[in-house]
Amino acid sequence: MSAAAQARPEERAGARPAPRAGARAGKLAAGAAAGAVRVFLVLAALFWLMPTLGLLISSFLSPTDLNKGGWWQALTAPTRLTADNYERLLANDTITGALLSTVAIAVPATLLVVALGSLAGYAFAWLEFPGRDWLFLVVVGLLVVPVQVALIPVSELFGAIGLFETTAGVVLFHTAFGLPFAVFLLRNFFAEIPRELLEAARLDGAGELRLFARVVLPLGGPAIASLGIFQFLWVWNDMLVALVFADSANPPITVALQQQVRQFGNNIDVLAPGAFLSMIVPLVVFFAFQRQFVTGVMAGAVK
Repeated sequence: MSAAAQARPEERAGARPAPRAGARAGKLAAGAAAGAVRVFLVLAALFWLMPTLGLLISSFLSPTDLNKGGWWQALTAPTRLTADNYERLLANDTITGALLSTVAIAVPATLLVVALGSLAGYAFAWLEFPGRDWLFLVVVGLLVVPVQVALIPVSELFGAIGLFETTAGVVLFHTAFGLPFAVFLLRNFFAEIPRELLEAARLDGAGELRLFARVVLPLGGPAIASLGIFQFLWVWNDMLVALVFADSANPPITVALQQQVRQFGNNIDVLAPGAFLSMIVPLVVFFAFQRQFVTGVMAGAVK
């Protein structure tokens, strides 16, 4: 009995390493799989960013070097990189004026869409008025209307009232086509606010405007920031509307870069630095509101 009792702990002790070895093998396999996934994601990101990286390097190469070979020549001869393309571009009054014109269009169009969309979203979410649901369906239906359909009739309208080829006309066009998405997004976000919170504010004597400013807007900050980023990027990068409605003597940056294209040649020494110059402001806006943007996207996904 004593020998058997002594043998059992040894058998148990000898049986313990097997699960440990299996668990260790499982951890190694999981770590290898996670490492393989990371390597794949890094390679996919590098592959995805390769055209952008090539365009960035090309913007620092002279036209002579660009005609001799591709952008990869700078990897073996980094001394060929120069900032002359950016200096010539910034010395061009057309480009600098186009940047100011783009700001004059993008900022008002974004602020108007955010302000009007917030008010309309709150009204559709929490105010009772006749035909509210049917009117909201009309707003949702406007989301599928393409911009190209409105170019000719709006051009005739702006020509009749004197807004054609003006900054105000471009701002109004972007505001009109940005509002349906803004109302749809903010209405759905505001509708998730607890009714008890709004009722408590009303019992404390808050009117609708004060309730909207003190309760709804702070809670809807992430969604409003996300909407502002989307609208600003869309207006800043737009070329079709600007090409049709903007002032040809003072066009936005997208149209100004298109006008700089030469009749012969690829003109990469102008387009490459111009593309990255026009990317600076959207990148600053995105990273400035990155936290609110991610919060708004995650909140929308959870809801």
